Amino acid sequence: MPEQNNKKPNNNQNRRPNNQNRNRNAKSNPNAPQSRNNANSGANSNNNRNRRRNAPAPIDTTLKEFVTKNQDIHKQRLNPHYKLNLNSTDKVRITPLGGLGEIGGNITVFETEKEAILIDVGMSFPDEDMHGVDILVPDFSYIREIRNKIVAVIITHAHEDHIGAVPYLFKEMQFPIYGTPLPLAMIGNKFDEHHLKEFRRYFNPVEKRKVYEIGNDFKIEWMHMTHSIIDSSSLAITTDAGTIIHTGDFKIDHTPVDGYTADLHRLASYGEKGVLCLLSDSTNSYNTTPTPSELTVAPGFDRIFAKAEGRIIMSTFSSNIHRVYQAIQYGIKHGRKVCVIGRSMERNLEVCMQYDYIKLPKNIFVDADEVTRMNDKDVLIVTTGSQGEPSSALFRMSIGEHRHIKIKPTDLIVLSARAIPGNEGSISAMLNHLQRAGAKVAADRDIHVSGHASMEEQKLMLRLVNPKFFLPVHGEYNHIMKHKETAIMCGVPERNILLMNDGDCIEVGPKFMRKAKTVKTGKTYIDNQNNHQIEDDIVMDRQKLAQEGIVMIIAQVNESNSKMIAKPRVTTFGLVADKQDKAFALEMEDVLEHFLINMKEGLIQNPRALENDLRQVVRKHIYRKMKKYPLIVPTVFIM
Repeated sequence: MPEQNNKKPNNNQNRRPNNQNRNRNAKSNPNAPQSRNNANSGANSNNNRNRRRNAPAPIDTTLKEFVTKNQDIHKQRLNPHYKLNLNSTDKVRITPLGGLGEIGGNITVFETEKEAILIDVGMSFPDEDMHGVDILVPDFSYIREIRNKIVAVIITHAHEDHIGAVPYLFKEMQFPIYGTPLPLAMIGNKFDEHHLKEFRRYFNPVEKRKVYEIGNDFKIEWMHMTHSIIDSSSLAITTDAGTIIHTGDFKIDHTPVDGYTADLHRLASYGEKGVLCLLSDSTNSYNTTPTPSELTVAPGFDRIFAKAEGRIIMSTFSSNIHRVYQAIQYGIKHGRKVCVIGRSMERNLEVCMQYDYIKLPKNIFVDADEVTRMNDKDVLIVTTGSQGEPSSALFRMSIGEHRHIKIKPTDLIVLSARAIPGNEGSISAMLNHLQRAGAKVAADRDIHVSGHASMEEQKLMLRLVNPKFFLPVHGEYNHIMKHKETAIMCGVPERNILLMNDGDCIEVGPKFMRKAKTVKTGKTYIDNQNNHQIEDDIVMDRQKLAQEGIVMIIAQVNESNSKMIAKPRVTTFGLVADKQDKAFALEMEDVLEHFLINMKEGLIQNPRALENDLRQVVRKHIYRKMKKYPLIVPTVFIM
């Protein structure tokens, strides 16, 4: 080999001499394997390219530093711990007295060591077995206990399930009451009905986006919220322990009828400053699609009204003024005069027009007694009764008992409301009556939208407020359970969520949320005919009469020999058929004879004790034979 090949060349000179040598060797030895040299050359070239391609990109230390900074900002932005005063030992007690495990009857106590406020005082509706009961109001026992601490009643909006029980509370206890104008105006109407006009002096109307100091411990701001009633609000309740957001009932409507969208900016502002706890509406927590805007019912009204050949009778919730307003607008468009029927509908519409929430010309309205003299194509009747309430105007029309309006085959009934759970049976019965009368019924899905937030809107509320603790409210247990799952998806730790029942007293502080105790809750039964309470035992007796029947026994007993002077008189209702009355009376006579023969000595001198013992004997006998526990009313005259 040449001498130069024995020298060790430097690295910079390696490639060219080696390539030249390989070429020279190849030329001098034509029998050398050329393919192997070419293959090695190609492999080396690919390896070099792969090394360049797979080599890590250089790291810019400045960029990485800002990634870390932004991650820290996200942690601080999304973690409420950074925004709360964790050194504070203050706490707030939150106690729902109604509205959980049910739809309606909303009332919640917010309480510090020295003061308390009530959020809403609502009513609910009775079950079918609560005979003769028109409405239910919350049991005020706990309010009586803390009445000296209560500094105000705070109202979120004017739905009956949030204000309906206010008159019954004020008959017993009076407190300053704060709210926006429409809820106070509607409460004022209730005070007038209950002869409580003098209590209007407790009204304190508020301005939204303004913080009010209520007592010494509470600062409250009303924030505008969209719902199925005008002038609804969410609340920001600030205490020494922190800020609590109460959404009230809400949905996020970006195109409301009046143009007043939900005040998301204020909610986000509080979320940015730090929120201790959120209480949020759970009613529609199973609905995965966003709740449509109230404006979406307009095309449906337009389509249906354009096709109607006779009278249009539209029914919806009397409090949904924007729904009524849209129906009236399309009635006017199609050349119809408007007749409003139903006391609550008339009252609510009048109040909203008085206070300029809506503006309609007075000359479009006609009275109910004028309708019969008008052409059917010129009439739009707006009425109550969308839930099939037996006392409502639409139900009375359906059974032919309304004084002015009789259903015709050419009538079109427009139901612009969904069935409240539990009302399906009464609505179905009303529809049967209407269709028997020949009327057509339109209950299209596009002429009703909910007033409550769906899952997506609940997520938006959770993200805007970004609370440390979460208490889902307003709805049955399955609703608040589903809302809890949504909150966990939105970053609220499961340990920071509690599912409350009515009466649970929840203590909330910057470092903790826990159940402290349980207070008495329940319902008070109200008869709307006289606005008086019905005692619990009366309702229980009515239930027993309806389910088991009644047995009345009247007997005359000789005091000297403890024998019956004459045959007893036995009357039953709801237990045996009329044709079996005589046989049952003979049976009771036999039971009474055996009772008198075997009764305790001296019992004849105590008629009340004798009647109690006889009641027990008759009850056991009837249960053995009929498996029933009827109401038994024995009357024994000792002669």
